[in-house]
Order: sequence, then C-alpha cells, then structure tokens
Amino acid sequence: MHLTVSSIQSSAKKKKEKSFYYFLQCCISSLAPYIGVYCVLTSFSYDTIFYSLTFALTFLLYTSFHLSRKPISIVKSELHKNCSSVSELATAAASSSQQPSRASLHTDMDCSWKPFDKSNYKQLLGAMDYSFLCAYAVGMYLSGIIGERLPIRLYLTVGMLTSGLFTCLFGLGYIYNIHSLGFYIFVQVANGLVQTTGWPSVVTCIGNWFGKGRRGLIMGLWNSHTSVGNILGSLIAGYWVSSNWGLSFIVPGLIIAVMGIVCFLFLIEREYSLLMTGGGGRSESEPSAISFMGALRIPGVIEFSLCLLFAKLVSYTFLFWLPLYITKAAHLDAKKAGDLSTLFDVGGIVGGILAGVISDKLGKRATTCAVMLLLAAPTVSCMLLVCGGLVNGPYALITTAVSADLGTHKSLKGNARALSTVTAIIDGTGSVGAAVGPLLAGLLSAGGWDQVFYMLMTADFLALLLLLRLVTKELTSRKPRPISTVE
Repeated sequence: MHLTVSSIQSSAKKKKEKSFYYFLQCCISSLAPYIGVYCVLTSFSYDTIFYSLTFALTFLLYTSFHLSRKPISIVKSELHKNCSSVSELATAAASSSQQPSRASLHTDMDCSWKPFDKSNYKQLLGAMDYSFLCAYAVGMYLSGIIGERLPIRLYLTVGMLTSGLFTCLFGLGYIYNIHSLGFYIFVQVANGLVQTTGWPSVVTCIGNWFGKGRRGLIMGLWNSHTSVGNILGSLIAGYWVSSNWGLSFIVPGLIIAVMGIVCFLFLIEREYSLLMTGGGGRSESEPSAISFMGALRIPGVIEFSLCLLFAKLVSYTFLFWLPLYITKAAHLDAKKAGDLSTLFDVGGIVGGILAGVISDKLGKRATTCAVMLLLAAPTVSCMLLVCGGLVNGPYALITTAVSADLGTHKSLKGNARALSTVTAIIDGTGSVGAAVGPLLAGLLSAGGWDQVFYMLMTADFLALLLLLRLVTKELTSRKPRPISTVE
C-alpha cells in the first residue's frame, strides 16, 4: 500500500483528535454523578450533549468579544463631560462654603479627560472609533484566509488573550494618568486587528456542526450573543464609569481573556460524530482552501456583502454613539444613559430570532432582510426597542445564516473550508460600513443630531436597494427552499 506523507499526517491528526474527545467523554461521564446531572446527561446521546456544548460555548465566546467592545461608548460621556453644567453645580456648592472662585477653576480644569476636553472632542472620539473599526475591517479580510489554514481553537484562543490584553491597556490609561491621543489610537488599532479572529472562527465552528434545515432559527438564537454582549458590556462599564472608568475596560478585558482559556480547553471544532467515525467518510487529502476571488464568484456574496456594509453602518453608529446622544439629548448621567441604550440591544435579540424564524418558514432570506430594512427607516430616530429589532434583524441574518449558506454553496462541491473566507468577506465588507458610520456621526453631530439620523435613514435605504435583485429572484422563483437566492 502506498502511503503519502500527507495521508500519514492526516491519520495521526485524526487519532489525536479521537483520543482527546474520548478523554473529554470520559471526563463528562466521571464528573456527572458529582454535579448531580448524571440522569440528565444519560437521557441524551453524546451527540446531543456535544451539540449543546458547542452551541453554548461559541455563544459565550462571542458574547465576550462584544462585551469588551461596548465600554468605549459608555465611557465617552465621561471622557468629555458637560463642563458648564458641572461647573455651575460646583460653583453653587462652593458658594455655600465661601470659596466660589477656587472651586469653579478646579472644575473647569478637571471635569473632562485630556485630550478630550477640547471643543473638537466629537471628532477625537470619532477618530478612536474609526481607528478600531478600520483596523477591524482590514484585518477581517485576512483573518478568514488565515483562519482556514490554522486550527480554529488555537487561532481563537490567541485572539481572545491578546484582545483582553489591549482592552485592559485602554483602562490602564486612567490608572496611570495617560493623556496621549496616540496611545489610545494605538490600543484601538491593535485591538481591532486581534478581534478579527473571533467572527470567522465561531461561525465556521457552528456551521460545521449545524446543517441547513433550521439554520435561520438556530443561528437567530445563537446570534443574540451580539446583543447580550452589548447589554452586559453596558452594565459592567456603567457600574464603574463615574467612579473609575479604567475598570470599565479592565474587567471586560479580563473576562475575554478568561474565556480565551476556556476556548482552548473545551472548544470542539468539528462535529463529534464525524470525529468518532474517522472524519465522516472524507478522503485522506482534504480540499484546499478557497481563494479570495473564488469566494467572490459565489452567487449572492457581493450583494449581501454590500447590503451588510450599510446595515452595519447603522447598527454600529448606534453601538458607539447612542449612549452619548442620550446623555446630551436627555441630560442623563453616563450610567443611566448606558442602561437606557440597552433597549436597542434587547430589540436586537428579538429581531435576530424573528428574522431567522421567518426566513426559515418562507425560504426567502433576502426578502426577509428587505422588509425589515424598509420598516426600520421610520423608526431610526425614535422607538429604540423596535428600531433595534428591525436594524439588527437583517444584520444578524446576513452575518450568520446567509454566510453559512453561501459558505456551503453547491458550487463549492462540498468544500466546507470556504466557510471561513466567505464569512470574513461578508463581515469584512460590513465592517467598512461599521468604520465609516461612527466617523460620519462624529463629524455630522457637530451640526446637530438630526443630520446623523438622516444619514442613518439614507444608509438603510441603500441597504434595501442592494438586495432588490435577490428579492426579485426569490419572489419569481417557485422553489420554496430556505436558500433559494444562494443556490
């Protein structure tokens, strides 16, 4: 028998994977009686247990990614406070103690964090958002290609540990009294690059485990990790924002680092049953990873990518600027504004699930996105809960179920290694919009918040227009299949 070097290496790799998962299986069996769930575990097959474990673990992993991104939007109102109102309160308090001038001077000097104490603070804050999101967008195109060639578990672990490091570094700027804009920009750029390891990895992992049958519902539920992470990030950052905003970054940074260790210990990259049967009948030589141009030629990739660019522009503008807008418009403190902004993310959870359920039922992904985008436009400037659902519904559907559908398109002839690259292209293009949106918001808000909302409405309609060809194709097709536009 002729054995190639690659076949020997592949066989050794599978044996190693088998031994690891047999060990994990034994651990679960031995620990179950001690944690009081033995009867529950034994009532299900090991496949069910491992499916649930993968779903829950990838959910928590990406929750920690968004949890670590949210603090900057909460801390913005603390980096630049309304110094005039703070000064008036301090002057009134000082008047009662017969020391008005000294107290007023102290407040004017210290109420904001340099260099964000200047009149152009919105542009500076927008530049910080842009530096993170621009690095994220550029890095995302490379991340999917790199991720297909490395073990997902190791790639994701390194990304989470380094992301935790840079998130903590931002918070240390408060503790060590750092006032250099260059320092904060550098941390944001570095963090944006390493955070690109997350999305292609978790989508590839979940796509390897769950088939197309009810993918919209499953991934709609799973994608709520985005909103859950935003909510938790808002609450954690808001707890310390007024007393020590450095901890608003350090605590989320430690959380994502700890989750990186959990990822290394427990993440299962491929379906358990395939591993136990020696790879599910695959040939010894695995298919090569798809090229960037090859992924672009898959029908639907370009349209959904450009649609996501504008949909994500709207979503991330809310993510980074909503708490500051609430602070200025409603005159609330940073903690209350952060808590109120979570209504947008609560709506996003419901919207993502509804988009998945409806698209599974109708078999029309593009049409579902288009209808929600059409309804979203009038709600952009009001109704946070409804707006969150209608804006994040299409965003969630495109980045999860649609990406997974396109990454396993029939033209790929079973090459599942394309999933990471397709996911990275779609989310990378969307991240360009995510970078531009907050930057435009920082520039336009100087002339009034109404201009920001007009920009968001325009982006919403452009996202809708880019889906018209696919919507027409779905509505004229007589095949009621869940992925009719992408086959």
